[in-house]
Amino acid sequence: MAATKSTTESVKQITYLAGALKAPRITEAAARMADQARDAGWSFEDYLAAVLEREVSARNASGAELRIKAAGFPARKTLEDFDWDAQPAVRQQVAALASGGFLLEAQNVVLLGPPGTGKTHLATALGIVAARHGHRVLFATATDWVTRLTDAHRQGLLPKELARLRRYGLIIVDEVGYLPFEQDAANLFFQLVSSRYEHASLILTSNLPFSGWGGVFGDQAVAAAMIDRIVHHADVLTLKGASYRLRGRGIDSLPSIRTTTAETPD
Repeated sequence: MAATKSTTESVKQITYLAGALKAPRITEAAARMADQARDAGWSFEDYLAAVLEREVSARNASGAELRIKAAGFPARKTLEDFDWDAQPAVRQQVAALASGGFLLEAQNVVLLGPPGTGKTHLATALGIVAARHGHRVLFATATDWVTRLTDAHRQGLLPKELARLRRYGLIIVDEVGYLPFEQDAANLFFQLVSSRYEHASLILTSNLPFSGWGGVFGDQAVAAAMIDRIVHHADVLTLKGASYRLRGRGIDSLPSIRTTTAETPD
């Protein structure tokens, strides 16, 4: 009876302390693992470590989910969902990037290739990996990033906005090259790239090779300076083949996308 009363009081104390620590899951973990600890003859230290490990794992999972939702991904895509049979040449590179090491070294990733070859899927999947590694992530198309920077510039808040964005471990810029930029927009985009150079990571996707970026940004010098900063510390992955959206439709390829005309993505 005394042992039962003592156990009951201990459970109440654990519940109170877990609430004070804002870690209510500790109560459940402690109760669930108590019998296992007794049966296996765990030391007090082993039992405490196991309970705290469960709490940390649960917090990490919860935090990752919040970061994924806040990133603004157009859809949830994972590396496990990717069709590696269509892009076997980049599988090893992507696997290395999935370790998250590139984020710790403020390195960039550039995904080049025709529409429909999986660039956005891989960019999103690597963004989810980054969120699960504890990094804050933001995803938007190149035109949406320019709109955001233009609004901040008009309000006289561009330096503040760039400083705020530097607190994100990863920014993803999708669809560079689908629409050309005016000179002011190109300069703003260049400032975004420069502000993150050797400070935090970028992932960019583009349907164009680097040689076509001058037409997108309207200035070869700006494009060259931007590419120089992007690729200085970067993994460049080239995806090939026909669009997965056209499979089974009797269409082998899409028309070439020229930098001199404003094209919209399919």
